[in-house]
Amino acid sequence: MPGLSKKKDTGKEIKDADQDKGLFQRLQQGLLKTRSTFTGRLDRLFLGKKEITDDLLEELEEILFTSDIGVTTTQELIDSVQEKVVRKELKDPEKLKDALRDHILSFLKVTEVPHPVPEPGEPLVILVIGVNGVGKTTTIGKAAQRFRMEGKQVMLVAADTFRAAAVEQLVVWGERVEAEVIRQKTGADPSAVVFDGLTAAISRKIDVVFIDTAGRLHTKTNLMEELSKIHRVAGRKLPGAPHEAWLVLDATTGQNAISQVEMFNKALGLSHIILTKLDGTAKGGIVVGILQQFKIPVKYIGIGEKLDDLRPFNAEDFVQAIFD
Repeated sequence: MPGLSKKKDTGKEIKDADQDKGLFQRLQQGLLKTRSTFTGRLDRLFLGKKEITDDLLEELEEILFTSDIGVTTTQELIDSVQEKVVRKELKDPEKLKDALRDHILSFLKVTEVPHPVPEPGEPLVILVIGVNGVGKTTTIGKAAQRFRMEGKQVMLVAADTFRAAAVEQLVVWGERVEAEVIRQKTGADPSAVVFDGLTAAISRKIDVVFIDTAGRLHTKTNLMEELSKIHRVAGRKLPGAPHEAWLVLDATTGQNAISQVEMFNKALGLSHIILTKLDGTAKGGIVVGILQQFKIPVKYIGIGEKLDDLRPFNAEDFVQAIFD
């Protein structure tokens, strides 16, 4: 009956709305430190002010810069504000916060650049890179779980062969999310593990392959050569692979993350960025600086330890969680 169907749909809509509200509240909670440090300081700066003065703009510049938004992005924001003030488009300090919010949102809306896609029946191959300690393996496990919940068959390839602990951690995640892990003995050639992994994935009709890699920055040249070799070997085994290259960044490192993006993007070309540990830092402004400077989409953000605390990045939700 039409009436019953309508009631059922309404119930589902309410349930979905409640779920969305709950997810947003968790995002707000995860970004609480960034919100209190950044927006809290803005509110205190604007409180009781009647006009936009040079002193106010100078203080604003300091807040933006010390919120890890970055020198380039801070300067662009300040220049934009000053231009609006000169044109008399912006007079009220209370409206200045809205202007900043809108401009920051425009930075965060990065257009997805087309990248290779697998042929029908071939696996999507995702190369996951980043320095040690940023949470690469945990990110792989949580992302693998998201694909598994979509009904995909997932395989994990342990190409960080120099740290036995890294392989063991990946195996634990593999068991947890029911994904097969391809590995070899400690010290094996990472490219050989990748070749074996893709061979197995193709023969077993796997949907998604995650390649976990090393991240030893103290041997930067060797690391980049190793990653480039993995990239070449994957492409020889499966033309177009790896289809995506995810750089995992630890948000608590602040400005240091900018140099990591620059280094890895120059060496490999990145398709996406994953920002972890946002819940443990007041440096969430780094998201703004990275997107404005490099125009590389942020795919996921990590806002907690739970399996579903790796959240797809949404620019509007992120800005709302910080400003509102």
